[in-house]
Amino acid sequence: MATVIVHTQFGDLAISDEEGAIVRVDWGNRPDGAVTPLLQEAADQMRAYDAGQLEQFDLPIRIKGSPFQQAVCEVMQAIPFGYTRTYGEIAKELGHPAQAVGQACGGNPVPVIIPCHRVMGAKGLTGFSGAGGVETKVALLRHEGAGGFLI
Repeated sequence: MATVIVHTQFGDLAISDEEGAIVRVDWGNRPDGAVTPLLQEAADQMRAYDAGQLEQFDLPIRIKGSPFQQAVCEVMQAIPFGYTRTYGEIAKELGHPAQAVGQACGGNPVPVIIPCHRVMGAKGLTGFSGAGGVETKVALLRHEGAGGFLI
């Protein structure tokens, strides 16, 4: 799996490509293998997002996981830049419990590109599985102008 590192205000993001699709985004700094054209495009898009010049990623993504995990990732990917949804709203849409949706959000293998940071609890801010936890989630939401609820 080829991996490129992108330095952002949210930390160093390791983006991985496997067989022509983005399969992973992690916080870290270990590049691996040759940078593919897809990884170069993903890095360019991540830098544009970080600079406030991109609101929606346009990359081939492959989610490894159950059909439910894939469905939750698909719903999260449709949340517009600067907006949030709750676990309960997604749960109702998919016909599953909110707790299951929360677990699937926490298992999102492609954070930021698939914006799990845009999913909130019924009473507001909840956890975040990326490095820095909730503070990184808050930084991402503020970057998108969706942090007004925090004031």
